[in-house]
Amino acid sequence: MKIGIIGTGYVGLTTALTFAKLGFKVYGNDKDKEKIEKLKNGICPIYEPGLDELLKEMLETNQIEFLEDIVQTIKLSDVIFICVGTPTNPDGSPDLSQVEEVSRIIAENLNGYKLIVEKSTVPVQTAQWIKRTIKLYSHRDIEFDVASNPEFLREGSALKDAFNPDRIVIGVESERAKEILLKLYEKINAPKIIVDINTAEIIKHASNAFLAMKISFINMVADLCEKTGADIKKVAEGMGYDKRIGREFLNAGIGYGGSCFPKDVRAFYYIGSSYGLDFSLLLAVENINNSRIDRIIEKLKKALWNLNNKKIAIWGLSFKPNTDDIREAPSIKVVNRLLKENATISAYDPKAMNNFKKLFPNIMYGNDKYEVLKNANALLILTEWDEFKNVDFGKMRELMRTPIIVDGRNIFECEEVRKYNFEYYPMGRSCIV
Repeated sequence: MKIGIIGTGYVGLTTALTFAKLGFKVYGNDKDKEKIEKLKNGICPIYEPGLDELLKEMLETNQIEFLEDIVQTIKLSDVIFICVGTPTNPDGSPDLSQVEEVSRIIAENLNGYKLIVEKSTVPVQTAQWIKRTIKLYSHRDIEFDVASNPEFLREGSALKDAFNPDRIVIGVESERAKEILLKLYEKINAPKIIVDINTAEIIKHASNAFLAMKISFINMVADLCEKTGADIKKVAEGMGYDKRIGREFLNAGIGYGGSCFPKDVRAFYYIGSSYGLDFSLLLAVENINNSRIDRIIEKLKKALWNLNNKKIAIWGLSFKPNTDDIREAPSIKVVNRLLKENATISAYDPKAMNNFKKLFPNIMYGNDKYEVLKNANALLILTEWDEFKNVDFGKMRELMRTPIIVDGRNIFECEEVRKYNFEYYPMGRSCIV
């Protein structure tokens, strides 16, 4: 079988390289011609651990080709994965125009049986619209199937998740489609969950909304811990031992970001509401997440009195470690707030600075974590990169004008910071010297 991947973002590129590594011939296509040219030359347009090396390997073995022509991609492929963007409209609904456009082009270029697979995160019953669109625009009586195969990749560990997933969800209407997808994944040792397409589509949105809810819940509890002198890290540990709850996604901080959780929470709320259902729990999840920016700014003001003309050093700009992705990153909201307060900003991130400079070309950037600390009134930690966890506190103390750390990710221990007489403001803990 030959596989076509339409859309080479995080999901599409990881999916394409995974199937290529599994031994299938893969054709990757994207509307962004500059991106395709880079990929042809072995240049990975995103940072993701291991992706760059795998791209070069698959190009050398000719397991993958990147094509500018979507029609050629469709005609060469037996299975077509739709991995295009589904951004959020102003009302919270997902914009499915790219999915619809791809469906029309597939319809007009069917040259034999195809299995069309939704990989993008889409609302329930989108597959039915894809199916209807292909039937409307196809002028030939050619068989095809539509299936749903949602992705559960985490940025920063996408390849690991691709080859060692918790589960593979396969939503199908026909035995033929089921057998094809099982064949594609036969070398992956993971539970294969075979369901109808509507169920598969809901599994994806429900999973992301639930994880976002866990993050907002622990952040809500973190605020209570601060008010009462409790320690959110210990609370989360005590909760996490309960197998019904689990320890994952119970890290208090400045909230979730990225291309999935914010978008999927809004979309799932919209989907539920469109059927007349009370999904207001998700509004609370989003409101709590948005309030985290207020909390971090409050901590800075508490420490510095006011932020006017204060130099704030920032460690971390990506929405999470091990990625250069800044989409919906808390850092964007924090920097906007600091600029409104007339603060001076000096920022450093191991991978995301080039992307951040496109949004904020006029703030200062450092070449390393220590350079941005020079004469800083406070350090603000926004992403929990490993390199920030191992530091020379003595050197930091010498560089900074005032020894203040506001830790939005709780990467340090209070006792460790106290040894160097820092004022330390974490989330959900009381650690002031």
